Amino acid sequence: MSRATATRFLLLLGAIAYAWCAEEVIVDFENAVPLLAESKANRVPRWEDKGVVFTLAREPQQTKGKGMLMFFTHLATGHKGIVCAMATEPIPVRATFSTPVSSVTISFWGSGGTPALLQAFDGEGKMVDHARLESVPGRKAPGDPVPIFRMTVQASRIAYIEFSGPREGEYLAADEVRFTPVAGDRK
Repeated sequence: MSRATATRFLLLLGAIAYAWCAEEVIVDFENAVPLLAESKANRVPRWEDKGVVFTLAREPQQTKGKGMLMFFTHLATGHKGIVCAMATEPIPVRATFSTPVSSVTISFWGSGGTPALLQAFDGEGKMVDHARLESVPGRKAPGDPVPIFRMTVQASRIAYIEFSGPREGEYLAADEVRFTPVAGDRK
């Protein structure tokens, strides 16, 4: 094996090892405050953690009110999730990453029968992957907890994701967001 071939092989091996070492980052909402004094819901226009900014994908069109997010507690686990606070105008929730990512997995729970859509977009706003459920899992029996399920999107350079699906009066809460930064783009 020539020296040039050996050098190329070692560089390739190093690049593969570097890509494999990209560690998954986990964002949960356990530090969020779901209720304020007097049990009023904590509504916020944006929430940020670990370089991910959560907002609504657009402003409301049916009201002059400001679009808000809120935190919702899963009764069986006590975990907090983030949802669109606009009950009469469901708007997708957007999570924007500070650096490109290659994979995003979100744990959700929602109203039984609610459709769920997870979309991934690149830096130009082009959809690069999506995952869809026609109906989120429901309880098997009245006393059962609301099931938690996962959806994943993957692409070479995801800039942001959006999740949506609920109709008026329904909800889809993100319990946890797991993502893998693109190697070489980490801050």
